[in-house]
Amino acid sequence: MGLDVGACIERLFRGERLEEWEISQVCELVQDLLADEANVVSIAAPVTVIGDVHGQFHDLLEIFAIGGRSPDTNYLFLGDYVDRGHHSVETISLLVCLKLQHPSRVHLLRGNHESRSITKTYGFYTECVQKYGNAG
Repeated sequence: MGLDVGACIERLFRGERLEEWEISQVCELVQDLLADEANVVSIAAPVTVIGDVHGQFHDLLEIFAIGGRSPDTNYLFLGDYVDRGHHSVETISLLVCLKLQHPSRVHLLRGNHESRSITKTYGFYTECVQKYGNAG
């Protein structure tokens, strides 16, 4: 099965969770993309800078409703996408899919919550197990 990132994004915007096989493919694709990305990137102005989302998926949707969706808007996300909120899986899934679809318009920095030890403490690990039966 081939992954249709655009279809995944539309489903995520409707609040639908991706299937486990889709998440696996998204992770493989974004890993390659991020590995090839430079440590320092130039971001075209104007850019909308977004701080800690922490699994607040509905707030993220509101940000896109107000600021516009990529590729119409450049976004710089400062990390801490998961933990604390109840929709971390959907939040990081949407952001990573948007990065795949618009790599020069969506920029994702790594926060301290993007590590195994922090996610085990603050909830993302448990949420993955609850929603998918395992933490991948």
